[in-house]
Amino acid sequence: MIAHSPIICMNHDQEYEKCYTPLQEYIMIANYHTHTIRCHHAKGTEEEYIERAIEKGIKILGFSDHVPQPYPAGYVSNIRMRMDELPDYTETLLSLREKYRGKIDILIGFEVEYTKEYFDPLIKELRKYPVDYIIQGQHFVPDEVQGFYTGAKTADEDRLKSYVDFTIEGMRTGLFSYLAHPDLINYTGDDATFRHHMRRLVEEAIKLSLPLEINMYGFLDKRNYPCDRFFSMASEMGASFVIGCDAHWPEVIQQPADLPGLTDFLQRNHIDVGDNIVELKPIK
Repeated sequence: MIAHSPIICMNHDQEYEKCYTPLQEYIMIANYHTHTIRCHHAKGTEEEYIERAIEKGIKILGFSDHVPQPYPAGYVSNIRMRMDELPDYTETLLSLREKYRGKIDILIGFEVEYTKEYFDPLIKELRKYPVDYIIQGQHFVPDEVQGFYTGAKTADEDRLKSYVDFTIEGMRTGLFSYLAHPDLINYTGDDATFRHHMRRLVEEAIKLSLPLEINMYGFLDKRNYPCDRFFSMASEMGASFVIGCDAHWPEVIQQPADLPGLTDFLQRNHIDVGDNIVELKPIK
């Protein structure tokens, strides 16, 4: 059981110093997983998310809305912004970064699916904008247009294997700062098969020093993730972790102790997120 967890505290000069606090009183100062209404399944203004983060003691707030994809003409996704919304997204956040300077650090990011067909042209387009980071959220394999949703229940081992293979291929691009909801794959088969394949994903994350996200929204919504059978294994193997609110409305931004059962989940799986600050990777 974790007795104490290190965090980073911001002083008046906006510098960070290390201190320690019991896990039950742990203050998470960074969240990199925040959405906006542009994805069509979130609500609230950017400022409402920012004000909520300040209220909850967050010092670093990263927006990582579902990235637009350069899909074929005629295909319309209802779970992400359009490509022509990129300027408004980044300009809005740049303006709010200045407005809230000194109160909270605002970062510009995206939650991105790796695909074989669309990833390279997507990154080429994103490099035109002031993007601080991207996180990998592998919702579809091989992609949204012609693949399967990985959060749908399945007992198909081939789908589990495909999810792991595809996710690892994306991780190896070296462009992602962390892997969001790594256990999103909703495999309903036996634990031995699940661990056999998911172990490879954890091994690759350790090799690449890529943190694995404990997804607060999934926990709040009682989804299949985050799950003990994955995170107990990942912790035993020595993976690194980050907590992500995955906020689709402002109230989802909260501290771990605010969410009943989450600190118990972290303790029984021997998970220490430290200061919850991630070393962000540029996409340039």
